[in-house]
Amino acid sequence: MMRILVLANFGMGLYNFRKELLEKLIEQNHEVYISLPNDQEYVPKLERLGCKFINTPVSRRGTNPITDFRLLLNYKKMIRNIKPDVVLTYTIKPNIYGGLACRLANVSYLVNITGLGTAVENGGLLQKITLLLYKASLKRAKCVFFQNSGNMNFLTKQKVIKGNYKVLPGSGVNLNHYALLDYPSDNTTINFLFISRVMKEKGIDQYLDAASHIKKKYPNTAFHIIGFCEDAYEEKLMEMQEKGIIKYHGKQSDVREFHKISHCTIHPTYYPEGMSNVLLESAACGRPIITTNRNGCKEIIDEGINGYIVEQKNSQDLIGKIEKFLDLDYEAKREMGIAGREKVENEFDRQIIINEYLNVIRKQAKENYND
Repeated sequence: MMRILVLANFGMGLYNFRKELLEKLIEQNHEVYISLPNDQEYVPKLERLGCKFINTPVSRRGTNPITDFRLLLNYKKMIRNIKPDVVLTYTIKPNIYGGLACRLANVSYLVNITGLGTAVENGGLLQKITLLLYKASLKRAKCVFFQNSGNMNFLTKQKVIKGNYKVLPGSGVNLNHYALLDYPSDNTTINFLFISRVMKEKGIDQYLDAASHIKKKYPNTAFHIIGFCEDAYEEKLMEMQEKGIIKYHGKQSDVREFHKISHCTIHPTYYPEGMSNVLLESAACGRPIITTNRNGCKEIIDEGINGYIVEQKNSQDLIGKIEKFLDLDYEAKREMGIAGREKVENEFDRQIIINEYLNVIRKQAKENYND
């Protein structure tokens, strides 16, 4: 039995994308501690799995050095008290400050780069500081897992990382939970889905541009939006919904109900993705996908086979690919969805990620035993 500490920045991501790994670790009689901010929805679910919860405030997008230094001290104290055999870290701040705390305490740790974040993406001084912090925090990691090769190539080119590292197929997808769905037989209305937080970097402006144009030209289309809406877009969404251009459904606990009626998922993001779970889940359900030509999205697309790639921030290119999709007959659309399902079965099964983690943890257990 090992004592395993998991550092993350929010419960939803840990539960939705790491639940199966946590279940397996607990099944193998490991003692699993989870450190993340408290919430009323996902922490109780994680505790029911058998995880021991440690409430840890994490400012996910803040850049206050005092707050971040406090997080580092929290991690140091936590590691000193728990004395974990291995620490698993996810997302930027747990990766950096958790990694530094592990390095200072001489504790083994595994890092998962779930995306480089806007600080690195936008360049400038903040990028330099972030890369220096990454270099210090990753130096003694037992293994650094990347979710796409673009992120890996960038950090190795910047000489941030030198040790043991490898690319995983994102967080993978639970193929049983996201089962292949029948393609909608009702072709009177072609339904498109946007599933994401409604924010600029997720490509909502391009989606709304496309919806406005396509709806005029093809009245038998419907553009659905699912996800939490940032304040800046609330008024615009309500206005476009009143005009019948879009249908906004807010945040939903189970998007599979919307995949049942959907013909295609559109994800025009230019946010620094690790690997898009929206696309993996949509493809697993047998839905064609249209997304941007960037790391974490393009890997899931075989152009013209299971979907289309568009240039980021390019509404006209998106409109063109939507029209191309609309020109397909029913059977071609359905086959495109099936091709997506086959791709995720072959390349993105979550069990691949679980096996990789278990292998590394097993090796660590042997090292601990030999010591």
